[in-house]
Order: sequence, then structure tokens, then C-alpha cells
Amino acid sequence: MDQNQIDTNLSNLNGWKLDTLSNSIHKEFSFKSYLKNIAFVNAVAWIANKMNHHPDLEVSFNKCVVKITTHDKSGLSDLDFQLAHEIEKL
Repeated sequence: MDQNQIDTNLSNLNGWKLDTLSNSIHKEFSFKSYLKNIAFVNAVAWIANKMNHHPDLEVSFNKCVVKITTHDKSGLSDLDFQLAHEIEKL
């Protein structure tokens, strides 16, 4: 995926950022409680498993950082942005 495609896809996602070092997109989600955060993590896991595309998740008490890349392509693909859009629907 070239830079123009990445920029176009990112412009359609609220708050997602590009990490050029890891060739990934990421976003931090914040919640009012631990349980709401874990419910979000479980929902992301369910969606990711259904899509067979698994993000890296950094989970703390009330925050979760979601980091998405296509490891076998060593960069970003359409599937990364599709997963980000599905996560946004939560």
C-alpha cells in the first residue's frame, strides 16, 4: 500500500495514527472502568478472530492501545483498515 492510499484510509478513521517505524496504525481507547475496557478488548478479540486478522493490544486499567499491521506483508494492507473500521463501530 502506497503513502497516498494510507493517507486516504487514515483520513476516514477518527484518531488513528501511522507509525512508520513499525508500519502499523494505532489508536488509544480510554474507558471509565476496568470492566468496560476488558469488554472492549473482548469485543476486539471477537472481531479480529472472525476476520482472522489479529491486532496487538496493550491493555492497562482503563486504556487499550490497538496496533494493526499485516505481518506477512511487512506493512499495511486493506485488511488493516477494514479491521480499524470494525473496531470503530464498537
